[in-house]
Formats: sequence, C-alpha cells, structure tokens
Amino acid sequence: MNTIRKADLLQKRRWRIRKKVTGTAARPRLAVKFSTKHIYAQAINDETGTTVAFLGTLDAELRKQKLAANLAGAKALGEAFAAKAKAAGIESVVFDRSGARYHGKVKAFADAARAGGLVF
Repeated sequence: MNTIRKADLLQKRRWRIRKKVTGTAARPRLAVKFSTKHIYAQAINDETGTTVAFLGTLDAELRKQKLAANLAGAKALGEAFAAKAKAAGIESVVFDRSGARYHGKVKAFADAARAGGLVF
C-alpha cells in the first residue's frame, strides 16, 4: 500500500524548514516542540552542536504551575524561556517551529517570547 503516514509528512516538513533555518553563536535556533502533554523549547548553536538554553514544562518551577500543551501553557513557557535566554546572554534567535503550522499554540509561544524581549 502506498499510503504516506502523518509522521513521515511531519519529518519532511522538519527537513524542509531545517534546510533554511540554522543557528549560530550570535543567533541561536529556537526550536519549540509540542507533545500531547508538554512543551519543550531550546536555543541551539548549530555551528558547535550545543544547546545554549533549555526549558520545558517538566522544569521544577514550571511543574508547580501545572502547565499543559495549550495556549495558556505556551504563553507562560514563552515568557519564561525569554527570561532564561536573556539570562544566558541571548538577545536574538531564529525560530524553528519543528514542522508545526505557525498558528495557535506555536504563535502564542512566539508572541510571548517576543514580548519577553527576544528578537526574531
């Protein structure tokens, strides 16, 4: 059977985005991933292959807030990630939406990170 699975299509979108989006030391790549229960965000320097800053809803401080992978959780994590990135010395980033459409939770996360002071 020649059916294409959703996971395969998602991976193709990730590869298509990653061809164009690359993080550097001056502008790391802000990769955001939404699972069914949690949200993960990290700033990645692709030149050295290192993670500069990471934050997820499983973090000890954010776990107390019981954030879910919804609009409210995306806004809260976006603001918290912007604060953590600023503390790590990151001013501007390149946004990597990891194959997800730029609307809803992804857009809410990006807008909250911009409101927190990140430039992208």
